[in-house]
Amino acid sequence: MKPGKSLPLREIGSSGLQVSSIGMGCMPLSIQGRPSEPDAIRTIHTAVEQGITLFDTADSYCIDDHDTGHNERLLAKALKGVTDSVIATKGGTVRPDGRWERNGRPEHLLAACEASLRALDREEIILYQLHSPDINVPFAESVGALARLQEQGKIVHIGLSNVSVEQLEEALTIVPVVSVQNRMNLFDHSSMDVLRRCEELGIAFLPYSPLNGMSKAGQLGDNETLRQITSRHEASPQRVALAWLLQLSPVMLPIPGASRPQSIADSAAAGSVQLSADEMEALSALGAAPA
Repeated sequence: MKPGKSLPLREIGSSGLQVSSIGMGCMPLSIQGRPSEPDAIRTIHTAVEQGITLFDTADSYCIDDHDTGHNERLLAKALKGVTDSVIATKGGTVRPDGRWERNGRPEHLLAACEASLRALDREEIILYQLHSPDINVPFAESVGALARLQEQGKIVHIGLSNVSVEQLEEALTIVPVVSVQNRMNLFDHSSMDVLRRCEELGIAFLPYSPLNGMSKAGQLGDNETLRQITSRHEASPQRVALAWLLQLSPVMLPIPGASRPQSIADSAAAGSVQLSADEMEALSALGAAPA
């Protein structure tokens, strides 16, 4: 299938890759409460039809360790033949009995990448990200494993997730980094220092939970400030929240999660919302107040 629309493009750091300014976070399609496979594929196809070319996944987006790679396999099936799609996946998180745990040991990352290559049915992974630093493993050793995978031609570009400025700086002494994926949204500015450093370095910033998390995304309209602004723009609160991120920084690449075609179609239109300076200031102030 071919994209039906064209979205504004942004680069993934220094990779030379240009992708849609809004991507899709695919985790909701594979965890507990996930939709049927036909419905999940329909949602991914809707994203493609809306012009989305960046899809974020991870080997751990599954129900438990018997289901590892579910989301990657789903994307491989849904995007087969979609030549301009970029799948960014992650390794370093495991799901024993459904728990979320970290494993940044080099031997695990090497094996996880091999499994992701099989799940995605690719000879190389365009963007492979360390899912999260493991406090039981020296950070440099985990990053070094990704460097070796890059040297072996199994991954093209390297990204990091859930890192501090100090960890980003340490990683850069080992290998080029093109992206950082940390949590950020209207109510959570805890990674603002990382975002600003990414801007200085020309590294893409992929904010996860850009709508304040799966359990709270539907409650965005309860906020009075956001409700007033959405009314002026005749847009959903979710679309305005994504527009704020897009206008906050030129290196921003939001990846809103979606499990329904309607949700990702609405998110894809975030670039059409142009917020005024006053609106940006009012929305930015929400990060200093309780969510």
